[in-house]
Amino acid sequence: MPRPHSTPAGVPERLQKYLAQRGIGSRRAIEEWIRAQRISVNGRIAELGVKVTQHDDIRLDGRPIKVRASAAAQVFIFNRSAGDPLRETDGDRAPLIDRLPKAAGRRFVAVSPMPGIDGGLELVTSDGPLAEKLQRALHKLACEFSVRVKGQLGPDQLEGVRSGKLDRPVRMTIEALTASEADLEGSNRWYSVVARGASGKDIRQLFERQGVLVSRTMRVAIGGVKLDKSLSRGQFRQLEDDDIAGLLKPPAPQSADP
Repeated sequence: MPRPHSTPAGVPERLQKYLAQRGIGSRRAIEEWIRAQRISVNGRIAELGVKVTQHDDIRLDGRPIKVRASAAAQVFIFNRSAGDPLRETDGDRAPLIDRLPKAAGRRFVAVSPMPGIDGGLELVTSDGPLAEKLQRALHKLACEFSVRVKGQLGPDQLEGVRSGKLDRPVRMTIEALTASEADLEGSNRWYSVVARGASGKDIRQLFERQGVLVSRTMRVAIGGVKLDKSLSRGQFRQLEDDDIAGLLKPPAPQSADP
């Protein structure tokens, strides 16, 4: 049986569909409540056909309706250790996706996954159309990576990284590049890179193109979604509707003052 179409978070949808997807009641029952003038939206009696988002104040008989994340918002982030399989592999180690609740879906799609030898922030969803939208949106988002290399980059190598150029055409913009003085590991050094339009594979290749040995690349942020100390390695959490809306519709860059 085909799965019903779902609306991405942050996109206005009909009130009865919005509430039904979030387990408040059947569409037919909710339509009856609307006809009986039992539901209000932002202080006004709701009418059939009105569209809402998670930002609207929706009340039933004067009481706020508390809704859970919609089925369309079944998006999770993992803090993946390097080498841990995210999806099914031929190895003996169970994939991280197996840890997700069964109610969230049967088949998950990884959005711009990091190379298997690397890790960090991974984004997965069981909603295929939403995964495609997120994949397209990621090309417009600034992502932050931590890269561990052997030795220290020289001025020409730093300039090569900042250029964002690879041997193949890639629309990649490097917005920031800094070396961490606090995370020295013997002869290794960590660099923080903020890039737009770059995958984890692109970032690794960008550093290797400068003639350095890259031992690890970790993604630590995608737009406004970041890894923090509350999410241990191998653990996951579900994104809120606001997080997903921010990924799908990132704020427009502010123009510089004249």
